[in-house]
Amino acid sequence: MSVVSLLGVNVLNNPAKFGDSYQFEITFECLETLQKDLEWKLTYVGSATSDEHDQELDTLLVGPIPVGVNKFIFEADPPNTSRIPDAEILGVTVILLTCAYDSREFVRVGYYVNNEYDSDELNADPPPKPILEKVRRNILAEKPRVTRFAIKWDSDASAPAEFPPDQPEADLVADGEEYGAEEAEEEEEEELVEGAEAAADPDAMVQDSEMAVADVDPATAADDDEDAGSEDLEAESSGSEDEELEEEEDAEGDGDEAMEVDGGEKPNGAGDAVGHQHADAVMAH
Repeated sequence: MSVVSLLGVNVLNNPAKFGDSYQFEITFECLETLQKDLEWKLTYVGSATSDEHDQELDTLLVGPIPVGVNKFIFEADPPNTSRIPDAEILGVTVILLTCAYDSREFVRVGYYVNNEYDSDELNADPPPKPILEKVRRNILAEKPRVTRFAIKWDSDASAPAEFPPDQPEADLVADGEEYGAEEAEEEEEEELVEGAEAAADPDAMVQDSEMAVADVDPATAADDDEDAGSEDLEAESSGSEDEELEEEEDAEGDGDEAMEVDGGEKPNGAGDAVGHQHADAVMAH
């Protein structure tokens, strides 16, 4: 929490001539008694491309600071035009109003400033060398950019959270004893696991192969053998179709039972031959 809070800034002489002084009415609140003064500073940004032309217009120390709401007027001189490039005098620039405690900045207020001639003719056709007497500045006081920073004030309790607390117990153990201890343990565990896998039973692969052979279904193997030789059998059956017809005619006189058996085998053999011929044609394509 900030001990000093900026409540408001009022730009008094605005707009004004380029050579007039800057005047700000500043209001702030102090929550506790401070041991040191507040340092207020006004900076003029002379160039948008380089900070070499920035000018510190004025610095003001305010103190001792009573607890409560305080108000004062901060007046600063105009910038030195000899330190500003001629091409940077006209146009838009920036002024920065900052406040610090014990050389630690805790608030910054930025304003855009527009510098232009007081006549339309000069603005439409500006001379190569700026005429400073006819240049007027206009501070955009309605749109300030306020930035606050957390700092340490008089007490250590007011230090911001980004400062880590002291850890004296951390220095009791040497860094060499703790550094990389967890990584070393993990590497040892990985080596043990790899060693256990390498020392596995060598007969396990043999047992697995025997189990794989034992798991083969004899009926499935028989079916596979029949499928492998079915093509030859069917080819033979299709090639001896005339002989089967002659045998069936001779078997008609042996009885009705033999006719039923021969009649049931004939369609099956012919159907299988047709089905295999179609499958071979599809595979060939």
